[in-house]
Amino acid sequence: MSDSAPAAVVKSYLSNLHERITAAVEAVDTVRFRRDSWHRPEGGGGESRVLSDGAVFERAGVSVSHVFGAAMPASASNLRPEIAGAPFEAMGLSLVFHPRNPHAPTTHCNVRFLVATPSNAPPVWWFGGGFDLTPYYPFDEDVLHWHRTARAACEPYGHDVYGKYKEWCDRYFFLPHRNETRGVGGLFFDDFNEGGFEHSFAFMRSVGNHFLGAYMPILERRMNQPWTERERQFQLYRRGRYVEFNLVYDRGTLFGLQSRGRTESILMSMPPLVRWDYAWQPDAGSPEARLYEEFLRPRDFLTELGRDH
Repeated sequence: MSDSAPAAVVKSYLSNLHERITAAVEAVDTVRFRRDSWHRPEGGGGESRVLSDGAVFERAGVSVSHVFGAAMPASASNLRPEIAGAPFEAMGLSLVFHPRNPHAPTTHCNVRFLVATPSNAPPVWWFGGGFDLTPYYPFDEDVLHWHRTARAACEPYGHDVYGKYKEWCDRYFFLPHRNETRGVGGLFFDDFNEGGFEHSFAFMRSVGNHFLGAYMPILERRMNQPWTERERQFQLYRRGRYVEFNLVYDRGTLFGLQSRGRTESILMSMPPLVRWDYAWQPDAGSPEARLYEEFLRPRDFLTELGRDH
C-alpha cells in the first residue's frame, strides 16, 4: 500500500502539518528547530525537529515518520489479534511541547495512519490520534478554551463524537499507580475506520488542524507570566508524571520501541529537566493542591466550568 493513493495523500497532509506547526512555534520563540532526517534499517524513516533552551520552550519536539515492517508489533495489534505478526506500514506526526514557564501547560498531539496486510486477507487500515493538555497551574479559561476547541474539531462528525473521545482520552491518559489523570485531557481515538477512508481521513485532519488553535492562545497568555522558584520546582516535580506515563503506559512509545524505531525520536517527548520527591504532598489550600483536587480526574469541564450544553 506504500505506493497507493490513500497512503500518499495521508503522507502529504502530515508533511504539511509538520511545516505549519514548526512555523507557529518558531514564530513565538527565540531559537529554531534542529532538523534531523533519519532512516530506519528495517524500512522507512522520518524527520525529527527538536527545539531546546528557547525563551518560551525548554523543549519542543515535532516529528513525522513513515515506517514499514515485516511483523506488526504487539502494541498495535492487541485489539486486533487477526493482524498480529502481519506486515505493516505506519505513518504519523507526533509532538510534545514543554514550555519553560510553569504557568504554560505541556501539551501532546499525535495523528497517525496504520495499514496491516495479513496473508490471504485484504489490508486492514485505521487512523488514530488526538491531543491532550497537562497544566501545572491550571486556569479555568484555558481549560475551557482547550475543550471547546476539541469539541469544535468533532462537531461535524456527530453530536456524540467529542464526548466519546474525550472520555477515551480520560481513560487512556490515566496513571493507575497514582490514581490520577495526566492532565485535563482532550481527545483520544484509535482503530478508527468508520464511514470509509474519506470520512475517517477527514476526521483525523480535523483533529490535526485544530491543534494550533487549541494550544497557541493558551501559550501566548501564559508564556510571559511571572513565576516563582517554588512554582518552577513544582513544575519539575509534575513533569515526573509525564515521564512515568510515557515509559510505562504510552502505546506510541511502546510501538516505536517494539518496531525498532529511532530511539532519539521516540524519546524526544521527555522533558529536559525533571525531579522526583519522596512522598510529597501539596499544602492544604495551595494552588498546587487545587491541581490535585479539581483537575487530575475526569470531569465535564465544559458544563462545570463554562455552563456549556
